[in-house]
Amino acid sequence: MAEPATTGRATTRRCFLTAAGAAGLAAALTACGGGDDSSSAAPSQGGGGKGMELAKTSDIPEGGGKVFKDHQIVVTQPKAGEFKAFSSVCPHAGNPVGDVSGGTINCPFHGSKFSITDGSVQAGPSPKPLPGAEIEVKGGTISMA
Repeated sequence: MAEPATTGRATTRRCFLTAAGAAGLAAALTACGGGDDSSSAAPSQGGGGKGMELAKTSDIPEGGGKVFKDHQIVVTQPKAGEFKAFSSVCPHAGNPVGDVSGGTINCPFHGSKFSITDGSVQAGPSPKPLPGAEIEVKGGTISMA
């Protein structure tokens, strides 16, 4: 007995809907990521990685710091000769921090402020501190570690 003409169309529609659903699921899983939500996650290295020079130690003001947007990292110098690094992505909404001034790393989007010493929340809506990042200070140069 011959199959009805609609079977081919129903199968095609079913295949299309299945494929579209699978593609949507794959996109959702990719967007959600599979990593843990720990605050120790290293920031993205943007255009470079380990060993890449970020700055001279003299470029980082004592009691302040500098944001390296391309590398999603902020380097601070809380006191003379002590350098710290943190992710420059604000944990509150994922926006980049804007600057370092007044002893804090400042997010211009919602007002979060973070300590230049340990990345802890000093003000604003951020529920978490800035995650630490690794740098290497050698011979007056600060590099990605």
